[in-house]
Amino acid sequence: MSQQSSPFEQLFQICMGYLPAICLNTVAQLSVAEQLAQGPKHVNEIAKATQANADALYRVMRALATVGIFNEIESREFAQTPMSDVLRQDHPKSLRAFVLFFPDPLHFRFYSNLLHSVKTGETTAMPTVGMELFDFLKDHPEESATFNAGMVNITQAFIPAVLAAYDFSETKTLVDVGGGHGSVVAAILQRYRDMKGVLFDLDHVVQGANAYLTAMGVSGRCKVEAGDFFKAVPAGGDTYILKNIIHDWDDQRSITILKNIAAQLKGNPRGKVVLLEFAL
Repeated sequence: MSQQSSPFEQLFQICMGYLPAICLNTVAQLSVAEQLAQGPKHVNEIAKATQANADALYRVMRALATVGIFNEIESREFAQTPMSDVLRQDHPKSLRAFVLFFPDPLHFRFYSNLLHSVKTGETTAMPTVGMELFDFLKDHPEESATFNAGMVNITQAFIPAVLAAYDFSETKTLVDVGGGHGSVVAAILQRYRDMKGVLFDLDHVVQGANAYLTAMGVSGRCKVEAGDFFKAVPAGGDTYILKNIIHDWDDQRSITILKNIAAQLKGNPRGKVVLLEFAL
């Protein structure tokens, strides 16, 4: 957005801001970026390969080209850009899983009830699906898989900065609380070869963890435990790490989680709690 834009223009662009996001999710679902990996293609060819309507797909790709995702080099012919390139699933820094998760139709349904949330203090999940998000994910395996893949994707994007900023060398046993499929604990165990780990999350979440930990080469040093962090967390850790957990809960429930961790660290003067959260 240009610094010379008028207030009208700026507000107009903000009001239309949801359009690139849902368009981005759509082309990720269709794997459009993969079609351009070998070079530019006409939209008709892309539509045929992705089983999409050529005219509708063109409108979506044209909209994304205005924000630097794809480049329309000739009429209805598109080329990859650095941003669209990381939509490829096989890109070493792919963000495809995150794009499939965050600006997806389910999230748009949640956001549509933001006014209700602001008025009542309830989460937007309640009026949208009639239950809290994590209860919903438990009963919807497909959405749960998308969520977990997105979380792994986010971790892969920022874990190098975490490893550069924080020294885990004194940690003997790291407990990843609410760790999903184990992307955080796996990355840290890969760096610190003498460390042991415990991955802890709800039962339906950790069911998919062993395959991931095995693929990362750390399953022999990482135990998987299922449970509810509002009731208790695993014993035996000297460092407990929580990535994007505390921001999900109100103060009372956040304090409950932290008290459960404190109970396991009682009497350990070297015990640590590490929170990984987004900066405001």
